[in-house]
Amino acid sequence: MASGSASSGAAASKAVVTRFAPSPTGYLHIGGARTALFNWLFARHHGGKYLLRIEDTDRARSTEPAIEAIFDGLTWLGLDGDEPAVFQFARSDRHAEVAADLLANGHAYRCYLTTEELAERRQKAQEERRPFRIDSEWRDADPSTWPADKSYVVRVKAPRDGETTITDLVQGEVTVRNEEIDDFVILRSDGTPTYMLAVVVDDNDMGVTHVLRGDDHLNNAFRQLVIIHGMGWEVPVYGHVPLIHGSDGAKLSKRHGALGVDAYRDEMGVLPEALFNYLLRLGWGHGDEEFISREQAVKWFDMADVGKSPSRFDLAKLQNLNGHYLREANDARLAELVLPRLVQAGYEHTDLALLAQAMPVLKVRAKDLNELAEGAAFLFAKRPLAFSEKAQALLTDEARGRLAAIHERLSSEPEWLLEALEANLKAMAEDLGLGLGKLAQPLRAALTGQTTSPGIFDVLVLLGRDESLARIGAQADAATGSHI
Repeated sequence: MASGSASSGAAASKAVVTRFAPSPTGYLHIGGARTALFNWLFARHHGGKYLLRIEDTDRARSTEPAIEAIFDGLTWLGLDGDEPAVFQFARSDRHAEVAADLLANGHAYRCYLTTEELAERRQKAQEERRPFRIDSEWRDADPSTWPADKSYVVRVKAPRDGETTITDLVQGEVTVRNEEIDDFVILRSDGTPTYMLAVVVDDNDMGVTHVLRGDDHLNNAFRQLVIIHGMGWEVPVYGHVPLIHGSDGAKLSKRHGALGVDAYRDEMGVLPEALFNYLLRLGWGHGDEEFISREQAVKWFDMADVGKSPSRFDLAKLQNLNGHYLREANDARLAELVLPRLVQAGYEHTDLALLAQAMPVLKVRAKDLNELAEGAAFLFAKRPLAFSEKAQALLTDEARGRLAAIHERLSSEPEWLLEALEANLKAMAEDLGLGLGKLAQPLRAALTGQTTSPGIFDVLVLLGRDESLARIGAQADAATGSHI
């Protein structure tokens, strides 16, 4: 391959097959989740297949918990593979077989250069202020000269003249001079394959037609093409997506907040459809559409609409999206999601049915499941209630006196229904010549221990007659010194 190109021609005529290939060295990164999403959508849009591969060749860092976390995160987002996942390490013999084929057909060679010799040459290049390139005397050595008792690595024979152009779905045409590509190692001295070899072999054997991944792999594509051409395999279509940056424009890191999908779900209370929608819009768009369903995403998604510039992660936008999806979500489902958070916060006597009943009035103001849990906490609080500082300030002697009057008035309410309670308290405020807020504010404090809550009449209905009157009476007692 003195010169050449990689374009969409060969693979485009075949049924589309994409893949997501994470390394299981930690949680499912938010950037990885977006890569999986784009691969899933591209395959769905074209009626193709979306496959998963676990690149677990780094045995020291690959762990079972990390593998489980990746599968768990993908399942939560609805991005399971269409077939059982391929595990790269299990295919090591196949990778070594391809290395042997490349040796046999003259596209690779045994290199006996020692680490010390390489270090000396690298040092010399630095001193001479020139780029270091592998120039091994073993590249064209006759096999009969190979030492029998010396360890070696297998290197590919990268082209030394001309240039290679990749027509990328996102980056457009990208050209690299072949002299910039080293004779990189494909098989280590212990006989194990390198990442660069394993990726190419697995993509080929899995029938991958489109390699869609982060643009930090763009340089790898030119190296991988050396192996592909050496084996005479079809070149996949490439699409290298710009990485996600933080709000300050720097590469996304832990200092920008949560990085793992599990943190958005467990710690931040984000719904999967909200994160799906947000990641979709992070570097891709369809006009001015902000809220995009899975069905719409499959219909509209095209790699041509992926931007060439890095996108910036904006937590406020994600929270706004999440608030939208909370309001759209089924109340029973939300109750199931919120209940464990209340139990974790120490509320022992919870009621799933009551929680679901409260969701219509709780979810209108919440941006995440944590806020929903906080908003619902008053329903299950034990008496005596704990009061916020602001709520305590509302419970003046004058306010407690009004609570005593409210208690007396509501005790005779024949129907504990929202409309009847609203009419009763409004009539009371009118009789006293007060705005309704003068009654509602201390009443909210007495019922919830907070100054913010759902509408006060919703609170009364949700708590029920007995609990509402008991909470009002407990605060009225403090003013009268008697027991109501």
